[in-house]
Amino acid sequence: MGDRLRPRSPAQGAGRFVGAAAIVCAAALAGCGDGGPRDTAGPTGPADAPATRAGAAASASPSPESSGAAPALAGPVGAGQADLDPPGFDQTSIAPQDKPRPARTPDVVYVPTPQPVVDAMLEMAEVGPDDVLYDLGSGDGRIPITAAKRWGTRGVGVEIHPLRIREASLAAHRAGVADRVTFIEADLFEIDLSSATVITLYLLPDLNLRLRPRLLRLAPGTRIVTHNYHMGDWVPQRQQVIGDSVIYYWTVPERIPPHLR
Repeated sequence: MGDRLRPRSPAQGAGRFVGAAAIVCAAALAGCGDGGPRDTAGPTGPADAPATRAGAAASASPSPESSGAAPALAGPVGAGQADLDPPGFDQTSIAPQDKPRPARTPDVVYVPTPQPVVDAMLEMAEVGPDDVLYDLGSGDGRIPITAAKRWGTRGVGVEIHPLRIREASLAAHRAGVADRVTFIEADLFEIDLSSATVITLYLLPDLNLRLRPRLLRLAPGTRIVTHNYHMGDWVPQRQQVIGDSVIYYWTVPERIPPHLR
C-alpha cells in the first residue's frame, strides 16, 4: 500500500503530541511576559526597561494569535529553561558550602581507634561515674561516648577539626549521652586539663613527649592511657597487647622523678 495509508508509529504520534504541547506552553508563557528572573535594576532602573527576558521577547515579536504562525522551538527540550520558569523563580544556588576546616593543620592524620582497643583502654583505666575523662584528639568521639554509655563517665573530647566535632556531637546524641559528653574545638596543647581524672590519647611519640610535662603537672593519681605509643623514659605501669595494638597505662606520681622534670 502507499505511504499515505501506512500507519504511524507510536514514536511519531508521541513526538507530535509533545511538540504540540510545547507550542501551547511556550505561547502561554510568552503572553504572560514574566518567564524568568526579574531585572536586577529594580525600581531605580529605566521606567521602560523590560521586566524579563521573556517579556522582552514577547514585546519584540508578534504573538502567535496575531501572526497566525506557530512559534518556533529552537534547541533540545530544556534549552532556554530560564525563560520558561514560573514568575518569582529563585535561581540562587543551593550547593552545599565547603566543609569546615581546622584553624591550623592537625598534628596527626585521623585514624579511629578500633572498638576492642577502646574498651580495653577504658577497662585498664577503671573509669567510673565519678571520673572526668579527657580524650585528646577525640576524632569521632568513640572513647568518651563509650565511657559515658557503659560506665556513666563524664567526658570531654578535645579535637582541632570542626568536622570531627560535628560527627562526634551527633554520635553522642544518637547514643543518648549528649548530657554527659562535650566536644571542644581546641588545640590539645593549650586546653586546660586540670579537671581531668583520666586522660586518653592516640598520638605519635613526639607529640606524647611534648605533652608529657603538662601531664606530669596534673593531680597525683590522674590516670593516663595511650594507644600504641609510649612516653619515652617514663616507664608505663601496665601495658597490654590487643591484636595489632598496644596500650600503655600510667598514673601521675606524687613526686616527679628527676629524670622526668
